[in-house]
Amino acid sequence: MSVVLFFGVTYLYFLRSCNERYLEQEDHYTDLSKIIDRGVLRATTNFNSTNYFIYRGQPMGFHLELLKHFCEFLGVELELFVSNDLNENFSCLIKENHCDIIAMDLTVTQSRSKLFTFTEPHSQTRQVLVQRIPENNKQKSGTQINDVLIRSQLDLAGKTIHVQRNSAFVRRLENLMEEIGDTIYIVEVDKEIETLIEEVSKGEIDFTISDEHLAKVNEKYYYNIDIKTPISFYQNLAWALRNDSDELIHIVNHWIRSFTETNQYANIYRKYYENPRAVYIAKSPFNTFRGGSISNYDDYFKTFGDMKGWDWRLIASIAFQESRFDPYAVSWAGAFGIMQLMPGTAAMYNVSPESPVVDNIAAGIRYLNWIDSRLINHIEDDDERLKFVLASYNVGIGHVLDARRLAEKYGKDPNVWKDNVDYFVLNKSKPKYYLDPVVEFGYARGSEPYNYVHEILERYKHYKNILEKQEASL
Repeated sequence: MSVVLFFGVTYLYFLRSCNERYLEQEDHYTDLSKIIDRGVLRATTNFNSTNYFIYRGQPMGFHLELLKHFCEFLGVELELFVSNDLNENFSCLIKENHCDIIAMDLTVTQSRSKLFTFTEPHSQTRQVLVQRIPENNKQKSGTQINDVLIRSQLDLAGKTIHVQRNSAFVRRLENLMEEIGDTIYIVEVDKEIETLIEEVSKGEIDFTISDEHLAKVNEKYYYNIDIKTPISFYQNLAWALRNDSDELIHIVNHWIRSFTETNQYANIYRKYYENPRAVYIAKSPFNTFRGGSISNYDDYFKTFGDMKGWDWRLIASIAFQESRFDPYAVSWAGAFGIMQLMPGTAAMYNVSPESPVVDNIAAGIRYLNWIDSRLINHIEDDDERLKFVLASYNVGIGHVLDARRLAEKYGKDPNVWKDNVDYFVLNKSKPKYYLDPVVEFGYARGSEPYNYVHEILERYKHYKNILEKQEASL
């Protein structure tokens, strides 16, 4: 373990030990100790083809992965808010005080440093002009193309450039006007950078500005854009915290300094910014940023989910967990199809391995309803009951009912999942519990349903995050 990581772990252990002493004294809490006691880091980010998106059902993104690693280091869970409106991100952190951190590509500037505390940089980039290569010039040599494209910042005089509102690009263009002694017409719009790059490619606008590393990803997708003209020096990109986050900034900075030196970080960076497959991922209809679909079966999830009262994105998350959307999947235990129905359960709904995918999905949803009907009179809270339903879908309702009985016997709440019934599901492989007289269904490998519930609900949150914002922008 490195010295930095050793310091971080020791420091976090000290904070946890202090939390109990200050539990009733809120004024003594530091920003970091509140997060640790809460057990959740609240972060905000934006969604695009690199930072945060869903590809073939899997939540992905450069900043999502960094946040997950940081939360693992802290020993807390991640609660992620999403917006492509910079004002909303800033407000979430400062005005509303809903977030602990803005995790995205924020250019470190003097004006922003008055509003936020920036972390150590997670990467560097420079700002580049995005312009369209004229149709009749695409086949010419580099020298000939340069004759028709802007290559000097002086030539931006009199040009109209569309940029994201409140972005660092606005301040850079304002400074550039001073430097060249002429006017650049700046149009601020409430659009994400990649949307503006697309508009340049389509000829809807002439110019925009992008960070170079993001522009390079889009250059692989839009064959007719040019990004070779820089308009800034290399600049630091960092996360932002509130100015009063004295303890949190220390631990974030220690973690960033250490993590950015690892091969793990290098692999994550290459995965999103230097991956030759990025263009295929970007073009995929199953990339939610551009294609808007999670899977081939979204329409079925929507149709039968709506009919039976389930959010289709939850059904999609279950199907991903069960089969990765593979209708031909067969488990070691004999479960089959996209919803991985066991033969006995499938027979209840007249479904076989030869049945169409739509029948397998419909049967899976009907089975969820059947489980829910068995639990609704015992667990009134819908959100809590959902966790029990998911666990039952995985391991069988009998084992979950056993865990409820064990919870009641040992003084826990049989109607609450986390830190109550989930403990007994997890430990139902131990003789102390599966041989207990209150247990009717014996041994169960509890780690699988324990993780199953968490992973499905975590992915479901990501599906809602991305798809709700995407639908709102249409």
